[in-house]
Amino acid sequence: MSSPAMTPRRPRSLAGPVVLIIMGVFLLLRTMGVLHWSLWHVFARFWPLLLILWGVIKLIEYQQAKQEGLRPRGIGAGGVFLIICLIVFGLAATETSRVNWGALRDEINIDDEDFQFFGNTYNFEDELTQAFPPGANLKVVDDHGAVNVSVAEDNQIKVVIRKRVGADDQQTADKYNAQTKPKLTVTGNTVTLDANTDGAGQHSIATDMDVFLPRKAAVSITSRRGDVNVNERDGNLDISNRKGQVAIEDINGNAALNLEGSSARAERVSGNVSIEGRAKDVDLKEVKGAVHLNGEFMESVRLSEIAKGVTFKSARTDMEFSRLDGELDLDSGDLRASSLNGPVRLLTRAKDVHLDQVSGDVRVEDENGTVELQLRSLGNVQIQNRRGDVQITLPAKAGFQVDARSRGGDIESDFGELKIDKANDQVIATGTVASGGPRLVITNEHGTIEIRKGAAVAAAPPAPAPPKAPKALPAPKAKAVEETEN
Repeated sequence: MSSPAMTPRRPRSLAGPVVLIIMGVFLLLRTMGVLHWSLWHVFARFWPLLLILWGVIKLIEYQQAKQEGLRPRGIGAGGVFLIICLIVFGLAATETSRVNWGALRDEINIDDEDFQFFGNTYNFEDELTQAFPPGANLKVVDDHGAVNVSVAEDNQIKVVIRKRVGADDQQTADKYNAQTKPKLTVTGNTVTLDANTDGAGQHSIATDMDVFLPRKAAVSITSRRGDVNVNERDGNLDISNRKGQVAIEDINGNAALNLEGSSARAERVSGNVSIEGRAKDVDLKEVKGAVHLNGEFMESVRLSEIAKGVTFKSARTDMEFSRLDGELDLDSGDLRASSLNGPVRLLTRAKDVHLDQVSGDVRVEDENGTVELQLRSLGNVQIQNRRGDVQITLPAKAGFQVDARSRGGDIESDFGELKIDKANDQVIATGTVASGGPRLVITNEHGTIEIRKGAAVAAAPPAPAPPKAPKALPAPKAKAVEETEN
């Protein structure tokens, strides 16, 4: 009896081994330093080739099985699942590769050194020096790194460079360093210093620069993801900064700051200071000019000794006054100031307002917050508030007129001359104190009005007179006359 013929065994599919060979060759070239492409970026761009290669292999296997009279091998459930996974991950990789990760990293303020999971950081130092044209101004551009500007001892510009390069090895870092050399160029009356951090494309480059140049040169700086410090300058400043800290000191000129998620500190500025954009902390001291703040201030604003007018505009607060001899501290829920000189205008909401030692005319509008006003010398006062108490403190011997109205609240007064009437849900206080004078108009809804008497403001003591020479003693008089006078 003859044995039955054995069915030929179908050969295994070549798709898996071919894909493994291709990936192994790529990884080998990558580890040997021949290729510098990221595996993720290669997969994001060329993953459809894997489907094409798989299809070609399956077509060849089909033709080979047909020639040998065998049943062609199908894709199978596992193959279908693998194709679905490949398509899903491939589309996801393609979309993520199109994201501007540098812009996203800037937006959430993540530095390269915060997440240096792959590769190493290599440090480089360099220096640039050349003559600075008389009367020229400096323009600095640095997309990633700190900029420090100080006074040079001569008529040259000197730049000390400290660079951090992210790379897999020293050879690659040397190449990126060569591609990102800072550049000094002169065009007309402008000297431009470009950090050239994008010279190596999307690779991680951070360049800190210490710049020394003549004191009288005006400076313009554009900086992203880095701090800016400028000291001792006799020219104007124009600084644009994102996600950093800006500090300027001893500036004999005007300073204009355009901020995006940055903090700013200015001290001893002889000219005007203006800040626009979206800022975090702002701290200004000893400004002899005017201060203009316009934008959104996310944390706090501190002002001290501002010689001229202050204007402040944000989504919630509109404020201006003519001079600040004391201090002002403003945050999201509180505004405190002392020694303000009017006219003062403050329009805000959802803030507790505390103004001490205020002189001149005052206008305050608020809601969902308390208003406390202490006057050093009277001007016309207008206060309007909702859902918060109002307290105003006046000099004890001042003369003024009052028209105060509280709806849904009460009125309390330390001045007996005022007449307080209650009708329905409204309380009205009117009258004239002493000989009259400035007019106080206070309206409040759902809050109390307190009119308090403060201490009398003592006059400033006169300056001591210079010592006089002693007078000559008078001649002695007759004894009888002396006894009469005593």
